[in-house]
Amino acid sequence: MRFILPVLVFAPMVCALLSYLIGRRSKKGRNAFVCVCLTLECLGAAFALYRAAAGNELSFDWQGFAGFGLHFRLDGFRALYTLIAAFMWMMTGFFSPQYFAHYHNRNRYYFFTLMTLGATAGVFLSDDLYTTFIFFEIMSFTSYTWVAHEETPGAMRAAETYLGIAVVGGMVTLMGLFLLYHKVGTLSFAGLREAGESMDAKELYLPGILVMFGFAAKAGMFPLHIWLPKAHPVAPAPASALLSGVLTKAGIFGVLVTSCNLFLHNGVWGNGVLLLGVATMFGGALLAMFSIDLKRTLACSSMSQIGFILVGVGMQGLLGHHNALAVQGTLLHMVNHSLIKLCLFMAAGAVYMNLHRLNLNDIRGFGRNKIILHFAFLMGALGISGVPLWNGYISKSLLHESILEYVELLHEQGASAFLYSAIEWIFVITGGMTFSYMLKLYVALFWEKNPTYQEAFDGARKEYLSPLSAFALLGAAVVLPALGMLPSILMTGIAEIGQGFMHGESPAHAVAYFSWENLYGAAKSLVIGGLLYAFVIRRFLMKKENGVRVYVNRWPAWLDIENLLIRSDFTQKYICGSITAVSRFLDGLATSKLFYVWIPAVITRISRGLDNLATGKLFYVWIPTAITAVTRALDECLDRLAVLIGRVFGRKRARSLPTVGTRTSYALGRGMNAVARALNKTVLRRHPLHTDFEYRLSLLTHSVSFGLLLLALGLVAICWYLLSR
Repeated sequence: MRFILPVLVFAPMVCALLSYLIGRRSKKGRNAFVCVCLTLECLGAAFALYRAAAGNELSFDWQGFAGFGLHFRLDGFRALYTLIAAFMWMMTGFFSPQYFAHYHNRNRYYFFTLMTLGATAGVFLSDDLYTTFIFFEIMSFTSYTWVAHEETPGAMRAAETYLGIAVVGGMVTLMGLFLLYHKVGTLSFAGLREAGESMDAKELYLPGILVMFGFAAKAGMFPLHIWLPKAHPVAPAPASALLSGVLTKAGIFGVLVTSCNLFLHNGVWGNGVLLLGVATMFGGALLAMFSIDLKRTLACSSMSQIGFILVGVGMQGLLGHHNALAVQGTLLHMVNHSLIKLCLFMAAGAVYMNLHRLNLNDIRGFGRNKIILHFAFLMGALGISGVPLWNGYISKSLLHESILEYVELLHEQGASAFLYSAIEWIFVITGGMTFSYMLKLYVALFWEKNPTYQEAFDGARKEYLSPLSAFALLGAAVVLPALGMLPSILMTGIAEIGQGFMHGESPAHAVAYFSWENLYGAAKSLVIGGLLYAFVIRRFLMKKENGVRVYVNRWPAWLDIENLLIRSDFTQKYICGSITAVSRFLDGLATSKLFYVWIPAVITRISRGLDNLATGKLFYVWIPTAITAVTRALDECLDRLAVLIGRVFGRKRARSLPTVGTRTSYALGRGMNAVARALNKTVLRRHPLHTDFEYRLSLLTHSVSFGLLLLALGLVAICWYLLSR
């Protein structure tokens, strides 16, 4: 059964190629084939979850792949999120045929959609960070085509941002993996857990931050969120649902692997993640309140809900062994947000594929008298707003309780809880902001009337959704109240299946989801949301034009992190300009005469000069002659010194024998001197010989003896070296 793991990962990739080939011949055949493939993938994931829930964990290793191999494991959390991903792909697959009926490049869309499904399953089923990283990068590049699908200037600009964040995040994460492997010696999740327990956390902070960087960027964590509000509006609605509901959770998966293994129960790490989560949560809600674009509002809402999840991750570290509520709240809000955004983005897709507009002033009133669309959007809005009896209320209550639990714990210890009390209020206020901007969308779509096109909107009551699209929309919507109305059965069961991945335990007692404290917390958020809608959105974010109240975007145009920092004039002119100037200077040096003419010419001349020296008289005549003369002079000086010492201290012996040499050389030298004197008187009278043969022969004998002595010393040295080895 372990082979189900690679099947869930690689089967969609094989189907991607087959769908492309089928699509070249039959569009309807391709659509049917894709729907069948997605349904089978969902059924396979459901079977895997059934096995995992029964306690049958599976693993699969592909040893040797790309050096470290691929490692997959199936447990409750992995099976759960593989099923959620497959379910969302299946529902968007049912919705896509009508949505893309008049689109171009549909073959490309389906091909990369199936490729992204396989890569996403690879992320969720991975058992080490190396496998996670490989499929995470594949997922990033295949999903890029979703953002760039329409190929408009806005879409291409958003796709550039998306790809840039993905590339930079991937490189930083890879750097962190190198450092982490160097320090720990493994990238498996179990090995990281052991390292986190045995090593000093200070040694792991830097690689942990680098590893989490790329995952946090994909999740949409502040300040790496810049791609999210821009990519979702330009991507097709089915792709936006997957980007928001699943791909951001792939980023959260990496954050959980790092936080719940390397830094399990680490308060310092928990504080850092908590503060970033609060900034993401509040910042996303603030952007959503100001937005007047339907899909952009939902995208900013996704950023805010990711912040809620990160708050739960941070609280896990702070609460330590008492983090049961934080673990379950984190897991359930991940699940709830995925399912809610599936419903909301498909509802937004139903609006866009009929009107091709997203501005609230243009689409207001479209949902009037459209029961299916009204029901689906209302279920999503109530769920994400945390209204009791809907699923979002359950997970937000658990997260809220975890903050209150930590505040109570600090009070018991006598420590200051001011910061965390403030965070609890920000949590409640952000929940109110969520209700306010969802109320704005709901009222605009389903209660207000369009001053220009309302009659045309009312006339499109039947044909605005095909049966298959209506099935997908209703199927995504009915899940939300079902989960919220049966929390003790469904939500608690889901939490218990997946909490082991975060090393969490079940709460000491059953959670009273509808207790007075939880209902009071939800009521505070809803009241705040109602007040924000009445006094901020209706008064400050709307104005009258020609007697009609219209929505206006009052967000300052300059207050955009991407335009302010990354694409700003300062960055483009000075920072990027400086980098460009330096690179051009270096490129100019590399292609100039300095490298191609002058330096090679200098090297050539130097080498030729050295070659001439090596082959000229300097090395063959002058240097050997000079060395010979010096050695002879030194040798003669030593000999003359020996003669002098002999004459001073041994005069008697010097009369009978030469100072140096032997008796034979002495006798032969005297004979040759006699012959030389005779020749000088006769034959060589004009050119007499003045050589002292007696002295020369004695020196020759001494030199030969000296050479033999050196030879003997050399042989002794060689023998000593050989014997010592």
